[in-house]
Amino acid sequence: DYELCEEWGRLYPVPREDLINLHREHLLHLLEMGDMEKALQLLQRIEDPGICLAISEQSLDQRPNLAACHFLADYLTVHFNASLTTARRNDIQALYIGSKVLLTLPELSRVNYFHLSSRPLLMLEQLLMNMKVDWVAVAVQTLHQLLAGQEVGFTVEDIDSLLSKYAEKALNFPFTLKEKRS
Repeated sequence: DYELCEEWGRLYPVPREDLINLHREHLLHLLEMGDMEKALQLLQRIEDPGICLAISEQSLDQRPNLAACHFLADYLTVHFNASLTTARRNDIQALYIGSKVLLTLPELSRVNYFHLSSRPLLMLEQLLMNMKVDWVAVAVQTLHQLLAGQEVGFTVEDIDSLLSKYAEKALNFPFTLKEKRS
């Protein structure tokens, strides 16, 4: 049905908003089905870059599944980086990095942290608070790789500071140790 509507749109004039809605729904359908190749082909078929940007941004704002968010954030960063405002670019980069970190977590646990996908530092802090030290190690390694040369609103130093803060708390004892006398 989407392809029929798309063909109709090529033959007859369709209002811009209706065209954007059609392509957005088609794109989200393809992403939900996990067909990233067809989703990419759909975006490449759209000749007007303004429409393509609107479709991609609106789709991302609907926060589809994890793989779709990662795909859309990557697509927007690669193809429309210069067209985005600095704040929007940072938000999309943070979402891309957050989704990449989420993909390193065990599959069944991802749903618990998906709401933090656009806030990677907060996700890292939540993992620390939940005592998921092994997951934190993998997440930090991934973040260090992704942040090399990137500007997303936080730095490697912010990660190190967060880790230091929680390491200090882990060593902070609320009571004094008494010596055992023999």
